[in-house]
Amino acid sequence: MRIDFNRPPFVGKELDYIREAAQVNRMLCGDGPFTKRCSQWMKEHFDTREVLLTTSCTHALEMAAYLADIQPGDEVIMPSYTFVSTADAFVLRGARIVFVDIRPDTMNIDETKIEDAITEKTKAIVPVHYAGVACAMDEIMELAKRYHLKVIEDAAQGVNAWYKGRALGTIGDFGCYSFHETKNYSMGEGGAILFQDESYLEPAEILREKGTNRSKFFRGQVDKYTWVDYGSSYLPSDMNAAYLWAQLEEAEKINEKRLEIWNFYHQELAPLARQGAVEQPFIPDYAVHNAHMYYLKVKDLKTRTRLLAWLKERGILSVFHYVPLHSSAAGRRFGRFHGEDLYTTRESERIFRLPMYYSLTLEEAAEVVKALKEFDQY
Repeated sequence: MRIDFNRPPFVGKELDYIREAAQVNRMLCGDGPFTKRCSQWMKEHFDTREVLLTTSCTHALEMAAYLADIQPGDEVIMPSYTFVSTADAFVLRGARIVFVDIRPDTMNIDETKIEDAITEKTKAIVPVHYAGVACAMDEIMELAKRYHLKVIEDAAQGVNAWYKGRALGTIGDFGCYSFHETKNYSMGEGGAILFQDESYLEPAEILREKGTNRSKFFRGQVDKYTWVDYGSSYLPSDMNAAYLWAQLEEAEKINEKRLEIWNFYHQELAPLARQGAVEQPFIPDYAVHNAHMYYLKVKDLKTRTRLLAWLKERGILSVFHYVPLHSSAAGRRFGRFHGEDLYTTRESERIFRLPMYYSLTLEEAAEVVKALKEFDQY
C-alpha cells in the first residue's frame, strides 16, 4: 500500500525512554517510574481519582467486570456494534449479554432503548464511545441511578475526548482505555482502568498483581507480600509505559495533528455528502471528539465492497469495521438482542474507515480524497 490504513504513532523519544527504563532505571517489570508518570499524567489531565495501567483495554474491562461484582446469571446491557472484548469481559464472569440498538447518527448505544431492556437480572450498562464521540451519558447515568446499576465506560477509542467538559472514562463507575498500536496514543499493547471511588483501589491492586498485596509491599505498608485474593497478571511492563510516556508528553501535538487530518477530510468530502453519495460523521453538541477515526457511510454493502476494492487498487487501504456481535455464533450463545435491530446491522454494512494516523500527511490525505471523488459508482 502507498497509504496504509494505520501506522503506530511515534514522536521521537520512545526508544530513548525504553533505553532509560532498561539501562538507567533497570526496571522492566510493571509499576516502574514510567508507569507512575503515565498514571499521574492521566489523573491530572482527566481529573480522575485513580488510574491503573493494564496490559490491554480487554484486561481493563475484565478488571471492571470483577470489581463491579458481575456474577453468573447477571445481565449486562451494551451495543452489539462494538469489539468482542466489550462483551467477553462480562461473559467470562458468567453474565448474559443484552444487546440493544444503536443510534445511526453517532453509532453509539441508543440511550432511549436501554430502559426497556432492564430486568431484575440487569447489573450493568456498558456504553461504548465509538470513534471517540461521547454517548449520551446524562441519560445513561440517570437510568443507572434509578435502577441501581453500574456503568462501565468502554472508552477504548475515547482517550482525550470529552462529554460536557468531562473526560470520557471518568463519568461512570469505571472507565477503560486502550493504548493499542491503532489508538491515538500507544504502548503497543496496553490499556488503563479509571475510577473515582477510592474503595476500589485496594481490590484493584490485588486483582492486577496476581491476587497478592505486592503493591502494599512496595509502598512499605507490609513487610512481605502474600496471596490474599483472586487475581491475574494485568500489569504491563515499564518498557511499554516508557513508549506511552513519550506520547503523553506530546498529547496535544498528536491531538492537533489528528484533528487537522479529520477536519481536512470533513471539509474536502462535504461535496460528496451534499450530492448524497456519502454520509459524514456527526458530532453532537455535548461531545468534543479526539479524531480517533474518520469514517464515511455509503448506500449499502455492495457499494462499500466496490469502493474499498477501488481504493485498494490505487494503493489506499481503507477498511470496514465491526460485524455486529449478536450476529456471531458466540453472540447468539452468550447474549440476545433486545428489541428491533433497526440500525445496528444496516449501518455496520454501510460504514468504512479512512486512513488516519499521526504520521499521515495532508498530501496523502488529499490522495485519499481524490480517489473517493473519482469513484463513480455511489
